[in-house]
Amino acid sequence: MQAGRRNMKVYVRVGVVFREDGAMLPRSLVWEDGRRYAIDRVVSVRPAYAERAGGQGDRYTVMVGGQERYLFFEHSTDAGGQNVGRWFIERKE
Repeated sequence: MQAGRRNMKVYVRVGVVFREDGAMLPRSLVWEDGRRYAIDRVVSVRPAYAERAGGQGDRYTVMVGGQERYLFFEHSTDAGGQNVGRWFIERKE
């Protein structure tokens, strides 16, 4: 890693299911290189700031391959549009 490099948001494609109560549950994600990862389970969901990458939204603590990871859902500010938000993961550069 080079000195002075910063952590960044990596926007990812996420497969999601919606429960009857409207809860959004991520089930898989596709990393930027095309690799697909199954999300074993959602441990918790809470509003949070992405400290390393910046931005705010809902932080999903998920288990992927037996490891705990943070997956963020960043809400869109366009209230009238069809895009409700985007998913990202913090990555160290």
